Amino acid sequence: MSSTGKAARYRGSVKDFPNFDANQDAEALYNAMKGFGSDKEAILDLITSRSNKQRNEICHAYKALYGKDLIADLKYELTGKFERLIVGLMRPLEYFDAKEIKDALKGIGTDEKCLIEILASRTNQQIRALVEAYKDAYESNLEEDVIADTAGHFKKMLIVLLQATREEDDVVSEELVEQDAKDLFEAGEVKWGTDEAQFIYILGNRSKQHLRLVFDEYQKIAGKPIEASIRGELSGDFEKLMLAVVKNMRSTAAYFADRLFKAMKGLGTRDNTLIRIMVSRSEIDMLDIREIFRTKYEKSLHHMIESDTSGDYKKALLKLCGGDDDAAGEFFPEAAQVAYQMWELSAVAKVETKGTIHPAADFNADGDAKVLRKAMKGFGTDEDAIIEVVTQRSNTQRQEIIQAYKSHFGRDLMADLKSELSGPLAKVILGLMMTPAQYDAKQLKKATEGAGTDESVLIEILATRNNQEIQAINEAYKEAYHKTLEDAISSDTSGHFKRILISLALGAREEGGEDLTKARADAQKLSDVSGDDSTSLETRFLSILCSQSYPQLRRVFQEFVKMTNHDVAHAIRKRMSGDVKDAFLAIVMSVKNKQAFFAEKLYKSMKGAGTDDRTLIRIIVSRSEIDLLNIRREFWDLYDKSLYHMIEKDTSGDYRKALLAICGGEE
Repeated sequence: MSSTGKAARYRGSVKDFPNFDANQDAEALYNAMKGFGSDKEAILDLITSRSNKQRNEICHAYKALYGKDLIADLKYELTGKFERLIVGLMRPLEYFDAKEIKDALKGIGTDEKCLIEILASRTNQQIRALVEAYKDAYESNLEEDVIADTAGHFKKMLIVLLQATREEDDVVSEELVEQDAKDLFEAGEVKWGTDEAQFIYILGNRSKQHLRLVFDEYQKIAGKPIEASIRGELSGDFEKLMLAVVKNMRSTAAYFADRLFKAMKGLGTRDNTLIRIMVSRSEIDMLDIREIFRTKYEKSLHHMIESDTSGDYKKALLKLCGGDDDAAGEFFPEAAQVAYQMWELSAVAKVETKGTIHPAADFNADGDAKVLRKAMKGFGTDEDAIIEVVTQRSNTQRQEIIQAYKSHFGRDLMADLKSELSGPLAKVILGLMMTPAQYDAKQLKKATEGAGTDESVLIEILATRNNQEIQAINEAYKEAYHKTLEDAISSDTSGHFKRILISLALGAREEGGEDLTKARADAQKLSDVSGDDSTSLETRFLSILCSQSYPQLRRVFQEFVKMTNHDVAHAIRKRMSGDVKDAFLAIVMSVKNKQAFFAEKLYKSMKGAGTDDRTLIRIIVSRSEIDLLNIRREFWDLYDKSLYHMIEKDTSGDYRKALLAICGGEE
C-alpha cells in the first residue's frame, strides 16, 4: 500500500475466516472423510469459507496431525466436478494456474482458450509467481513448453506475456499515446497485410492506463474501435488472444463476467471454465464481476449458477459467488452506478445508423424490368438473376421497377414473382418488393389473423417504429385490409396488453428533448410500489413508456436507477408478467439500444434446432435500409460470431443467397 494513498477496497467474495484455527479445521476435515462415505456438506462449508492462505495452513496442520496429504485424501473421497473445484481451492493461486496450464498443454491438442484466459488476465506479479510454481511443480520451463506446443504469432504473443514486463506506471505520455495509436492504425488498416509485430509489442508491453487512452485515440483516427480492426486484420487463436488482451486492458472484471456468461448460456455448461474463474477470482474481484454480470445480462451470477448446476457442486459454487444480486437489498450501488452510466452513454451517444442496401448507381428501371421478365419467362426460373436485381436495389428503386414492368409488359410484377417463386425465398423477395409500410402492415395482419395471435410480432413492430413509420403503417393497413389497425388490435388482444399496443399504434410519441424535473417525477411514479396510488402499476408504466420521447425516457430510466439501485428492465421483470412484461421490455430495449434488440432476436431465431424463418426474414427485410449494418456489429459484440456466418450455417439454397446478399458481407 502506498504511504500516501488509500488502500484499495477488498473486492473478493471469500475472506479470512475469523477466529481461524488450522488444527481444528484439519480435524474437522479428517472426521468428514473418516469411515464409510464422506460428509461433503461439511467439506464444502469449511473449505469455501476459508481464504486461500488459511487453506494452505490447514494442509500443513493436516499433515502434521495425521501424516497424510490433505489434497490426496480429498481427491480420493470426492469425484467429478465437485472434486475438481474443491481441490482447485486447496492450491495456492499460482499453483492452481500452473496446473490449469499444464492440463491445457498436455496430451493431444492444446486448450488455447485456457492459455488465453490465464495469460491475458494476470498481472506481472501473478505471471512471475505462476512461472516459478510451474517450474517447482513440474520441473519444467513454462516458456519452453509453450514454445513446443504453440506456433506463429499466437506463440510470440504468449511468450511476450510470459515475460511479465508490462509497464505499471500510471503516468501517461500523451505524445506516446498518439504515436502508439498511429502505429497500430498504420500496422493494420493502412498497411497492405498486417504488421503483427507492432500489435504484439504495443499490446504486450504498455500499461493498462496507457492502452485505454490508446484505444480512445485509435477510435478517433480509425473511426472504429480497436476490436473491429483486430477482427478484420488478425485471425485464429492470435486474434482471440489479442481481443482478450484488449478486453482485459479495458476491464478485467468485465472480461470474466463475459466468460462466465458464455460458460453457462445455451445447452451444456463449460465446467472447466466456470470452475477456473470461480476459484481464481474469488479473492480478487468476484464482487466486481458480479456487479458487471448483473448489469450487463440483467440476471445475477448467483441465479445463473443456480439454474445451470446441481448438487454439492452447485452449493460450493454459490458459496464462492457470495450472494444473490437479484435478492431484495442485494443489488450493489456499484452495479447501479454502472447501469446509470449506461443510460448516460445511451443519452449522449449519437449513433449513425446505416443499412446494408443502398440505391444502385446507374439505375435503369426499364433494364431491370426486362431482366426480371426474362428470368421468369419460359420454362424454369432464373432465381440468381431475380436475387441479383431485387437485393441490390433500394426500395424506392424497386417501386420504379414495378411501374416499369407494368408499362412494358402489361403485367403485375408482384403476381409474377408470387407465381414463379416459393417457400422462404418467395417471402424474402416479395417482402423486399413492398414498401416498408406495406410490409409491416402485412406482418401485423398475419400476426392477428387465424387461430391465435403472434404477440411477439405485434410487440416487435409497434415498440420499435417511430411516429412517421407507425402513421405510414396505419395508412397502408387501412388501404390493404379496409379496417383500421386499432380495430384489428382491439378485436384480437385484451387488457393492459391491448391498451399498450393501441397507445403505440397511435404513432403519437412526444418528440421533444429532456425535462429533468419531469423525469424525476416520472421515475418516482414508476418506482412507487406502496399501493397508495390508485392507478395500477401497468397504467403508470404505459402512460410514461408509450408516450414520451426517447431522450426523455433515457433520463427517466436514469433517475429510476438513482432512486431504486435497479435498472428499469430489472423492475419490469420482477413486477410484471406475460405479454405486458414483454412489451415494456421491448420498449426499454428499443430506447437503450434498438440494434442490440434486433441482434438478440436474430440470434434467437437461428440458435438451437430449427430456424424461425419468419422472424429472420422479417428483421433482415425490414432493417435492410435502416440499420442492418449496425445490427451486424451489435450481433458480433454480443455473440462473438458474425451474422453472415450464422445465416450461412443455418439456411440453404437460393434462400441463403438472398439473405446473405441483403446482410451485406462477412465481418
